[in-house]
Amino acid sequence: MGSLFSMTNTKTNQSKSEEICPNERFKRQRMSPATVEECPRLIPNLPDELSLQIMARLPRICYYHIRLVSRRWKATIMNNELYKVRKEIGTTEEWLYLLVRDGQNKLLWHALDPRSGIWQRLPVMPSVVDEENSQKGSSRFWMWNMVEGIRIAEIIRGLLRQKDALDDMPFCGCSFGAVDGCLYVLGGFSKASTVKCVWRFDPIQNVWKKVTSMSTGRAYCKTSILNNKLYVVGGVSQGQAGLIPLRSAEVYDPFTDTWSDVPSMPFSRAGVLPTVFLADMLRPIATGLTSYKGRLYVPQSLYSWPFFVDVGGEIYDPETNSWIEMPNGMGEGWPIKQAGTKLSVVVNDELYAFDPSNSMDNGKIKVYDEGEDAWKVVIGKVPVYDFSNSESPYLLAGLHGKLHFIAKNSKQDIAVLQAVPCNNLDSSPSASTSLSPKSMQDEFLIDSAAETETDPVVWIEVASRSFGLSELINCQVVDI
Repeated sequence: MGSLFSMTNTKTNQSKSEEICPNERFKRQRMSPATVEECPRLIPNLPDELSLQIMARLPRICYYHIRLVSRRWKATIMNNELYKVRKEIGTTEEWLYLLVRDGQNKLLWHALDPRSGIWQRLPVMPSVVDEENSQKGSSRFWMWNMVEGIRIAEIIRGLLRQKDALDDMPFCGCSFGAVDGCLYVLGGFSKASTVKCVWRFDPIQNVWKKVTSMSTGRAYCKTSILNNKLYVVGGVSQGQAGLIPLRSAEVYDPFTDTWSDVPSMPFSRAGVLPTVFLADMLRPIATGLTSYKGRLYVPQSLYSWPFFVDVGGEIYDPETNSWIEMPNGMGEGWPIKQAGTKLSVVVNDELYAFDPSNSMDNGKIKVYDEGEDAWKVVIGKVPVYDFSNSESPYLLAGLHGKLHFIAKNSKQDIAVLQAVPCNNLDSSPSASTSLSPKSMQDEFLIDSAAETETDPVVWIEVASRSFGLSELINCQVVDI
């Protein structure tokens, strides 16, 4: 009887199992990734147009995760149509892209989402250089003349004692820009030659791609954006006797992937030197480039390494396609950053520049007063802890309509500081998210009463990160 009952119970269980299995198989099939991929819509029961509107309103930092939902979601995240919608509805985001050089002389890009404080590392820049566009060096002696005064001289001293040193020379001297939501790396030195090649990083596709090369091989040229085009001026190129400063300029249209010539800089003040000896010894060179009020402003200097003499500058007007001389007060008073270069940034139509102090722990921010043709101090103290031999110990950026200062802090971490007006401290979005009332004594805040009366801002640390022994090279702001 027990055996019969057991057999009956077993049959009953088998019958139930047979009844349940089809449903279970259906559930598993419905939940399988393959079936999800077959769904005709991004979000079930919603039109794709509405789904796209929803996705366009998500923070961009979320895209890294939601692209894993399905192949179709990934394709949507990597489609330009999504970012057109973001632009139409006003949900684009500005991210800060920071370039550092590590202890092995490698250039590495990192992206910062300032709202979440999350850092992301970009794919490594390609090391391939277009050999056909490279200008060949003739001797090791020429190479030494070419790089005299450049920071990589110590590296080259070691390379000169090695076989095939020219082939091992590190890539350096490249310039950078950001236009139409992409990063650009232009020119530089490779194997002791100036190169024309241009690389573009597309944050949407997360890939580097080579685009049309410049017409001239350049290193250490100056770049800026005007009317959604990338302008390149000056720099140096290879000559038989060493480096030759360039007066030429060109402009890149990212929508057509083409370069066009721009009239060369006249360097009018370089022609009024008192003696032929000085004219032959001092070479004119562009030391900066800024897009300001619809025109390009190029501060200039005369140099014979290691000496630099300011000679004002020139302004390019795209409407007339011509150069005019820069106002005296603007050109002669433009603060010098390091090795003759002049760093500036435009925020809310105001032109700012950093003026290093004689002190080792601070500097000043100046703004250009167009009416009086003069540079005026607007921030009397900027905390600086690294005045080492770094190529760029500090950087300026305009992010979310506010001035940002990027440098190493006392812990040798790279810190992004935001200038916040004292009367807006409580209402500042960055302050509310990254600064609590108890942290008002932070080392980056100007908290003394005397200094607060003088300076209308306090410096708030938006983000920081340790990059080891890496050095700051460049920063760009990309709006996507």
